[in-house]
Amino acid sequence: MRIVNYKKFIRSICVVLFILSIIFAKSALSHEEIKYTTFYVAQGDTLWNIAEDLQSSNQYYKNKDIRDIIANIKSINNLESSNLYVDQELMIPTI
Repeated sequence: MRIVNYKKFIRSICVVLFILSIIFAKSALSHEEIKYTTFYVAQGDTLWNIAEDLQSSNQYYKNKDIRDIIANIKSINNLESSNLYVDQELMIPTI
């Protein structure tokens, strides 16, 4: 086999590699779907103790730092402060 036009050959190889990288990147980056559960705040609950419980019981938060869990909960629930109220609903992600 003889390559007549090296520029076209290299360009074709690059296009094929680019398309293959997109296909493999999509399959590698697909994560499990995140679902949410509703958590109701009880008397004495703090974001810290809620995050501690979730760290050990929720696969979504497995091996994550407690401060990152708290920041994530605050972000998801649009909380500007760490103040919680009894019977307040918090959306908690799960896998």
